[in-house]
Amino acid sequence: MTTGTQRFIRLRKRDVLALCLADAALNTADQERLQQLGHLLQALLHYQFQQRLERLKESYAPYDPDADTRSQVPLSAQERERCQKALVSELTALLDAANYEAITDHDLREALAEESLFKIRLEVDFDDFEEVLFFRRGASIRQETLLTLWGLRKRPIAFTNYARVVVFLKFKEADYFAKSKRKQLNFVPGATLIKLFHNVPKADLEMLFPNSRIRMKTIDKLIIGVPAAVSGIIMLVTKLGATFILLGSLISFWFGFSSSPVEVEKKHLVILGAGLGTLAGFLFKQFNKFKNRKLRFMQALTENLYFKNLDNNAGVFHHLIDDAEEEEFKEVWLAYFCLLTADRPLTRQQLDQTAEAWLAHKAGVRIDFEISDALDKLKRLQLVQIESGAVHPVPLPQALNTLDRQWDALFGFHHPPAAGRS
Repeated sequence: MTTGTQRFIRLRKRDVLALCLADAALNTADQERLQQLGHLLQALLHYQFQQRLERLKESYAPYDPDADTRSQVPLSAQERERCQKALVSELTALLDAANYEAITDHDLREALAEESLFKIRLEVDFDDFEEVLFFRRGASIRQETLLTLWGLRKRPIAFTNYARVVVFLKFKEADYFAKSKRKQLNFVPGATLIKLFHNVPKADLEMLFPNSRIRMKTIDKLIIGVPAAVSGIIMLVTKLGATFILLGSLISFWFGFSSSPVEVEKKHLVILGAGLGTLAGFLFKQFNKFKNRKLRFMQALTENLYFKNLDNNAGVFHHLIDDAEEEEFKEVWLAYFCLLTADRPLTRQQLDQTAEAWLAHKAGVRIDFEISDALDKLKRLQLVQIESGAVHPVPLPQALNTLDRQWDALFGFHHPPAAGRS
């Protein structure tokens, strides 16, 4: 169940194309023109988004921790800062085009305060980061059954789940960590990490931080501590009583609290050694219980992240470019199609309602259609005209010629005039 109405159109562009072509009340010639228009539109948008991909890669190059190439010309501090700002600007615009929503600082803090579904308590040191950005898409409400009391009790729980989450993290520079005298770091100071995850519960966003540390919950401490305390008392009474009596007598004599000398015989040393060995073994066993429980938590966290991670760093750009390209095509195509098949010119509001109603009727998909974005793109592509508040679609033959000229202009090359010619 989705949470509210979202911008994301949960259909592939191929499916949107097929639905439109099957629904269009057009003659055979116009059906073919409409299909050709779709191919041209895809090609134009693909070219534009490839240009955006190159800009993203160029801006990210100085910060990419996975890069296996190096720049011939080192960048100055000012140039690195310029690249960082360009990267954030380009990435934010791309995520918006792919219909991702920003997770605000308030939302993030609220999510970190919620109880984890994986029964793991994590702590995140936000001071390690210079910049933290989270984006999500496809929020829905899910139901799960949590097992407690060793599986004897089942507790149903509803939680918000994000279909996609993008994480952007910029670590502080090395001098900050040098001042704090931290030596063992599991990340590269100054690096910028970009990660893409899927199916992430809102309450478990903290597990996506690379510097998160596992902390034992109170219940976990009680599970280990209460049995340890009880068994410890029993052991002290039954097995270490003679040892502590002997130690107490020795300490009292040495510090002058008792005038009676204590004769230590061989059997007393055996008792003392056995008692101390028993105590050491007991403490070691309890430490191992704590350590093993923490290792199980770490294993659960690692396995969970392994299956939820989709891509990292520069690889995320390719995912997002594909997503944004698909979303932009679906929005432009659907808006033009609704205008083309309407029996009269539509206003912006009417076009918005028509597109939303068509998707709900034909595909069972309810969205908040991005009418302003779609119209801006249609005007940029010269596929509509707006007169007196009404939006008029350019006729199909003219629309084909317009997109064809735009495609040709991308690769046009004008030869210089030959020498000696006027």
